[in-house]
Amino acid sequence: MGDRPRRIAHLDMDAFYASVELLRYPELRGQPVVIGGGRNAVPETLPDGTRRFARLRDYVGRGVVTTSTYEARALGVFSAMGMMKAAQLAPDAFLLPTDFDAYRHYSRLFKDAVHTFTDRIEDRGIDEIYVDLTDLEGESRALGSRIKAAVRQATGLTCSIAIAPNKLLAKIGSELDKPDGLTILAMADLESRIWPLAAKKVNGIGPRASERLDSIGIYTVGDLAAADLGLLQEHFGRKYAAWLARIARGLDERVVVVSSEPKSMSRETTFERDMHVLKDRAVLTPALTALCERLAGDLARKGYSGRTVGVKIKFADFKVVTRDLSLPEALADAASIRRAAGACLKRVLLDRRIRLIGVRVSALERAIESKSLAVPTQGLLPFDC
Repeated sequence: MGDRPRRIAHLDMDAFYASVELLRYPELRGQPVVIGGGRNAVPETLPDGTRRFARLRDYVGRGVVTTSTYEARALGVFSAMGMMKAAQLAPDAFLLPTDFDAYRHYSRLFKDAVHTFTDRIEDRGIDEIYVDLTDLEGESRALGSRIKAAVRQATGLTCSIAIAPNKLLAKIGSELDKPDGLTILAMADLESRIWPLAAKKVNGIGPRASERLDSIGIYTVGDLAAADLGLLQEHFGRKYAAWLARIARGLDERVVVVSSEPKSMSRETTFERDMHVLKDRAVLTPALTALCERLAGDLARKGYSGRTVGVKIKFADFKVVTRDLSLPEALADAASIRRAAGACLKRVLLDRRIRLIGVRVSALERAIESKSLAVPTQGLLPFDC
């Protein structure tokens, strides 16, 4: 890359899941909409061709909000909030079910659009990427505008982009002018645009660290920059304190990782009510099988197989138990994953109601040819027949 100054972009799709749903249901634009309902939230098409949508006030269950439109966020409804609490805040908000197949489709579309500019892209999930623009010609704002236009043309959706000297500032910057934002940051902007922000806005400062910073009078990134290093070390230890001091000054040497191999893939589901191991076997067994099938589909789409299968059980008291099974050969098909998951379940004491189940395949490798692994069929499990 020579002596050119680094230009790193962070691209974040705006309210991604909700925005995909609004493409399908444009009559809900400008309305508070919450994504995360189950089958009961599927819109009903009326005889005159119009649609009747579920309202959040009618929701009953234990689910959580997957995402919400900006109008719903203005009412206090955010991702990961309990649906019943959200219903108290925004009872008239419209409720829609999740459709992860559609979200993955639009994720591929926007990433393909950015790939027309450069291959130096780090995939950070379904709705965000880092892009190294250092070697591209053109002024940053013009380049950012072109990328945004390409994403809009490919998907019909808006995104927010920040271009900065490093990943830290680009990540923070992409939130500054949402939605449909384009933010250009230089180190000279640190004092005016970054230091006034709450410290918790920095990726890597979680709720516990934020509470501890508050307790010692450090509320903003600027407060953090002015803090005594010894004070930070006293409360956070030498390593984390040194990191806090660096990020407060906008320093970040991390590179855009163009090719990264995933360590594992997983699927899980949270039930709307706690499931009894015996009485709800008719629900638990198909749910486990469906997770294995969806996980096998993920592996096939991305070209991986794995040598370790694991299960995760969260009980009604929120205790989490995991069990893994390492295998002599890598697998990727649903039937083999299902058999191995059953073998893991034999090692779990299923003595309480179940809130969540999950399945994971790890020790991944590139799949050359699918192989069927002869795992002995499991015996009768309490919720498996």
